[in-house]
Amino acid sequence: MSLIRLHDVGVRFENAQILREAFFRLEPGDRVGLIGKNGSGKTTILRLVLDQVAPDTGTVTVEQGTKVGYFSQFSDLDGQAAILEVLDGLFVEIKAAEAELADIDAAIAADPAGDELDRLIRRQAELFEDMDRLDGWDYKRRIDTVLTTLGFSEAHRNCAIDELSGGWRNRAALAKILLEGPDVLLLDEPTNYLDVAGVEWLESWFRDYRGAAIIVSHDRKFLDAVVNRIIEVENFHLHEYPGNFAEYVVQKQFRLKTLEAQFVHESELLAFEAEGIADRREAAKAASRGLGNQLAKIKKARAPRPVDQIVTEIYGGLHVKDVLCRVDGLAKSYGDKVLFEDLDFEIRRGNRIVVLGSNGSGKSTLLKVLTGEESADSGQVVWAKGPGFVSYNKMLEELDDADTVSHAVNALPDSLAFSATKKSVNRFLAMFQFSEADLKQKIGNLSGGQKARVAMAQCLLSGASVLLLDEPTNHLDMSSTQVMERALLHFPGAVVVVSHDRFFTEKIANRKLVFGSEGSEPGEIDVRAA
Repeated sequence: MSLIRLHDVGVRFENAQILREAFFRLEPGDRVGLIGKNGSGKTTILRLVLDQVAPDTGTVTVEQGTKVGYFSQFSDLDGQAAILEVLDGLFVEIKAAEAELADIDAAIAADPAGDELDRLIRRQAELFEDMDRLDGWDYKRRIDTVLTTLGFSEAHRNCAIDELSGGWRNRAALAKILLEGPDVLLLDEPTNYLDVAGVEWLESWFRDYRGAAIIVSHDRKFLDAVVNRIIEVENFHLHEYPGNFAEYVVQKQFRLKTLEAQFVHESELLAFEAEGIADRREAAKAASRGLGNQLAKIKKARAPRPVDQIVTEIYGGLHVKDVLCRVDGLAKSYGDKVLFEDLDFEIRRGNRIVVLGSNGSGKSTLLKVLTGEESADSGQVVWAKGPGFVSYNKMLEELDDADTVSHAVNALPDSLAFSATKKSVNRFLAMFQFSEADLKQKIGNLSGGQKARVAMAQCLLSGASVLLLDEPTNHLDMSSTQVMERALLHFPGAVVVVSHDRFFTEKIANRKLVFGSEGSEPGEIDVRAA
């Protein structure tokens, strides 16, 4: 029995095709990873299941009685209640059983008559069964475990949800849906605001979860650990791959090779057809022109994409000093909480430094101290003269809605767009999924994911010697993240990055700054090779 069924579904928004002939079934126990480029239709599929969007063609069916829970990366959780109150309110049936059990205990202690005692004992046994069925004996511990793992301090647990930042509201919404335990979980980027420990805990939570799930995520390690099927939204269709993300990569490569063989066969047929047309003068004019276009498209589709070559061409003119920044005796505290002290390290050419630690440990604060957005309590940060640093997050914040994508990417004073060839720059932007039409768009008309790609392209083309990136994968789709990884591996300067994406950090890091490593004192940061 399928819990959810999409049958021959088509969806259009205004003039844009989103899905076409989409088929999908979610079975009990399924853990489906839903992947695809930003804007491909992943969130639309979740909204179809929730009946927030109606298909233009086809049908969407949710099995009657199926309880569906939805977590959005843009939480709508609000109100004056504290998250602790909200979570406590999820267990009404358990609390009622607890209260009745307490009353029965008191009644039994009063030494009632035989018949009444028998009735109380029978009712007590029924309530014990209910508590077992509801897993109700330790619900307070479950609430505490979820909140602790998601990083909620005592203050965060007890302040009104309306007073929480967007990131904390997201974590609160995730805590709520996990404790509700619906039959089907729809999760849209659940790991975005979690630290590594939080992501690993969520993976372990799924090992005990008995329901089914559809998970939109760009976190490749998380998908490896949790899902048993991958559905890729590509060219308006749904392509299914059994297994986790690592197995998907192998199967996708095989599929592309099969398609390439089909393209070769198709091009041979078209060439044969072209010979026949050439023999017929009456068909040679218009038809052969159309055929030529088809052949050109096939040739372009089969052409390899030399990503490394494009990146190397872009960075060929960037000359970088050996020592780019010195940090001496740096210290920063907030009240009684010491984030770091006596911190010494250098940022050198070729360094790809990953900053690791739990939420609230001081990772983002360190980046802000390096850029001068926040001042240190003591110590100094000395940058080398010449092309300095660029902050991805500052770039993202300062995007001008009235600007065009093309101007925003090329307008920085030391932009590599001025030294590299226009062809190289355009090919580089094409790797980030910017078409010629996209380059003419206003920033204000872009989605959050598109803006993130603009800011990342700005950074990578900025001409700066050091790139400072705080959670750069949060709003990038997988293909954009992969392009960024390749660019960072070829970047001749240095990179300092805060990220909870383990696949990304393990791929690029050659040095680590670790907050709160095992055995360290408060404020001590472990500086080590990756």
